[in-house]
Order: sequence, then C-alpha cells, then structure tokens
Amino acid sequence: MFSLQITHRRFNFAAMKKISLFLLILVALSSCKFQRILKNDDWRFRYKAALAYYEKGDYNHAGILLEELIPIIKGSPEGEKAQFYFAYCNYQQGQYLMSSHYFKTFFDTYNRSQFAEEAFYMHAYSQYADSPPIYLDQASTSTAIDAFQEFLNRFPQSKYAVQSNNLIKELRVKLETKAFNTAKLYHKLQRYQAAIIALENFQKDFPDSYMQEEAAFLRVASQFEMAEKSYEHKKKERYEKSVAFYQNFIDRYPESRFLKEAETMFAKSQDEFKKREAVEKQKAEEKEKTAKIVNTQQN
Repeated sequence: MFSLQITHRRFNFAAMKKISLFLLILVALSSCKFQRILKNDDWRFRYKAALAYYEKGDYNHAGILLEELIPIIKGSPEGEKAQFYFAYCNYQQGQYLMSSHYFKTFFDTYNRSQFAEEAFYMHAYSQYADSPPIYLDQASTSTAIDAFQEFLNRFPQSKYAVQSNNLIKELRVKLETKAFNTAKLYHKLQRYQAAIIALENFQKDFPDSYMQEEAAFLRVASQFEMAEKSYEHKKKERYEKSVAFYQNFIDRYPESRFLKEAETMFAKSQDEFKKREAVEKQKAEEKEKTAKIVNTQQN
C-alpha cells in the first residue's frame, strides 16, 4: 500500500512536470510570435494583429501594439479606432486613471467620431472605477461626479444618461458617508471643535441626507462635551452655545430618537450657564457697590 502511494505521487509529479514544460514552450512560442509581429515593418499587419489580440481579450499585447501604432497612423480611420481601443485596453487591465486620460484624449481628438459619446462616458466611468473605498481620500470621487456631470451637459439625451445619473447618486452617497464618518470620528476622538465644524459642513453640503438628525444631535453633544472639558473662563460661553444648538435641534426633530440624551445635556448646560451668569452678576454688583463706597469716601 505504501509503495503504491509513492508510485502515485511520482506519477503526479512527473505529469505536473510535463504540463509545466508544455506551458513554458507555449509561452515561449507565443512570445516569439509576438516579437515577430512587433518587428514587422507593415503597420497594417501589426494593426490587424492588434485587433485580433483585442478580440481574444489579450489586452496587454493589443495595447503594446496599438500604443506603438497610434503616432504612425494618427488622423486615419485606423488611427481613430486604434486610439479608442487603446483606451479600452487600459480600462480592461484596471488602469483606470490611464484609461480616463486616453478616453478624454480620444474625445478631444475625434469629437465627431461615432465613438465620441461612448469615449466621454468611459472617461467618466473610468474615474468612477478608480473611486476608492470610503475610508480613503475621496478626491477622485468628486472628480468622477464632475466628469459625469460634464458628460450629461454635453449629451443630455444619451443612452448612458440614466446610468450616469444613478452613478452620480451613488458617488454622492459615498461622499456623504465619508463626511459624516469623519465628523463622527472627530467627536469620538474628543476633537470637539473640529467635529462641530465638520458637522456644520455636512449639514450644509448634504441637506437631504437621512443622517441629518444624528448630525444635529452630535453637534449638540460635541458642543456640550467641549463646554464640560473647557477652562473655566470659556465654560459660560460654550454652555450657552450648547443650549442654542439644543434649541435648534429640538425645533427640527421634536420626536428624535436622541431626545432623552439631548434633554439631559440641555438641562446641565442651562444650569451651568445660569450658575456662571449669577456669579458674574454678583461680582458686577459687588464691584459697583465697592465703587460707590470709594466715591463716597473720596467726597
């Protein structure tokens, strides 16, 4: 039994070795064939080979040939198609920033082409494909939105119009979520001033967001926590702002799920503000009383 297992393993190893050797030969032959095509002086031959590679889904070899051909045949019908396919070669290989650039270059060069509308759409779509996860910087997401908007301005009746509008909505939700998460993180990290500014910007930039209610509550909470942790000379003013933020919040969301927490912070803010206002009033009265005594003594 043991000897059979050894024989079986040896057979598998030998078979794998033959398969690997066969694959290496295929790769070598393919490479030699491609080099012969690349060195051929007839650009039409190379152009046909590039299209054949493209149709087979070999975007790497197609892209290499097309990139080399574009400056040679620019301005011709073949040059137009070569530049369009070259942009797609970059897109299909996941080189989205490059494909966005080349689709835009194609549109700028051949804006009367039958492919012009599709090229401009793919310029925007490549930006969309390059948009990173929410936890990363969203500059390219904003760029994608601008590109889709420009596409819709140029081609309002396009067959891609509905999809473009849907993708703009998707990208805006991404920016909305990023902005809210950033503001919430500032609050969690106790960077209350930054949180308040970020929350106010969020409320202005995304007025229809379903997260508006929580943003308004976090604004109250950030202001309250900042007042609690402030130096004494800043507390009165900050508690007063906390009261104002609460009043704005309760006007907009009288039945909020955050109401109980907000009311607790409001009550504490109001009490602390009134205490300090009373102390300041008492000090002012004492100061005025002292001043009167001094004046009387002087007279």
